[in-house]
Amino acid sequence: MSRPNRNRTTAQGRAHASVFAALGDETRLSLVAKLCRGQPRSIAQLTEGSRLTRQAITKHLRVLERAEIVRSTRAGRESLFELDPQPIEEIKQYLDLVSRQWDEALSRLKSFVEG
Repeated sequence: MSRPNRNRTTAQGRAHASVFAALGDETRLSLVAKLCRGQPRSIAQLTEGSRLTRQAITKHLRVLERAEIVRSTRAGRESLFELDPQPIEEIKQYLDLVSRQWDEALSRLKSFVEG
């Protein structure tokens, strides 16, 4: 394997790991679900119905932003957050690949055991 390809693979692995880590929290998953509805939302809107403070929600949004799952824009004094589906789509493709690899390995094992 060439070095540039290995570096790309390593960077991709780090990106996947940061997305998994960011989504590994119930509050952040809830925020992503709210943002899946399509409209950019303010911190106040994202805090509605939660027992968490705006500061706590902001910290969770920053984790999602570092993982590039959400992005923010300024609208006056407010920050509006919206979902960027690309990192999640890349994770889906990665999980599909791993699933196919496992299916193939299990198929080979079955053939070996039965053969």
